[in-house]
Amino acid sequence: MKLTLGFSPCPNDTFIFDAMVNGKIDTMGLTFDFVMEDVATLNQWAEQGKLDITKLSYSSFLHTVHNYALLHSGSALGEGVGPLLIANEQLDMNKSDSFKIAIPGFNTTANLLLSLAYPQARNKTELVFSEIEAAVLSGEYDAGLIIHESRFTYQKKGLKKLVDLGDWWEKETNAAIPLGGIVMRRSLGKELCTPVDKIIKASLAYSWQYYPSLAPFITENAQEMEEDVMRQHINLYVNSYSTDLGEKGRNAISTLFNKAKAGGLISGELPGIFY
Repeated sequence: MKLTLGFSPCPNDTFIFDAMVNGKIDTMGLTFDFVMEDVATLNQWAEQGKLDITKLSYSSFLHTVHNYALLHSGSALGEGVGPLLIANEQLDMNKSDSFKIAIPGFNTTANLLLSLAYPQARNKTELVFSEIEAAVLSGEYDAGLIIHESRFTYQKKGLKKLVDLGDWWEKETNAAIPLGGIVMRRSLGKELCTPVDKIIKASLAYSWQYYPSLAPFITENAQEMEEDVMRQHINLYVNSYSTDLGEKGRNAISTLFNKAKAGGLISGELPGIFY
């Protein structure tokens, strides 16, 4: 059986999916027709129900949970890995309602955290995440919300951190930061979700077996990133939660849903998060 699969070209995703899409492990008779896109595109596609299995921001999952169920493997959660709001100079966050902010997508978890922490900061424009630093440096935007490898490069470019939204979340909830998850169509049924979960876990175990070596699938798809930065990226975003969310990870995701509902960002009755 062939299933469509979407994930980003970022090292954390290619590290997880390399073995399962490139024939390095037993995939239990399943094959995966995969595509790599930026997170904003994957979120849009999830809202359209385009793929059978997809990486998406947890913010987008809030709005697609009726059609997709969360798998227990492949997620990106963690401590100290949240999105950062940066600028050319230190700004007064009490005046954030006047900021012109570049964000990596309205339905990203990064924007959800910004909305929860600073609901008054509403003047936002979507950009591809890799373009945000340059847009702030040029003065086109007062501030930028950065994710992924930009966490490791913004200081070298002279940009300043205004807020660590991951730190805000952790202090507010005492929970890990839910960044991105792997979901599967509910219509495919639990009987198919279970083996896919096992395949993702096996694929990740294969990559860890050879780490810190990086497969060509990882290095060739990273966007002009040095290998040391790729490893930093993997070390931050791929962890025990990626292998299996566990009770702590599931509680963090439930907390995110509850906070979003309390903040009026979602409404109505929701189905169970997991398959």
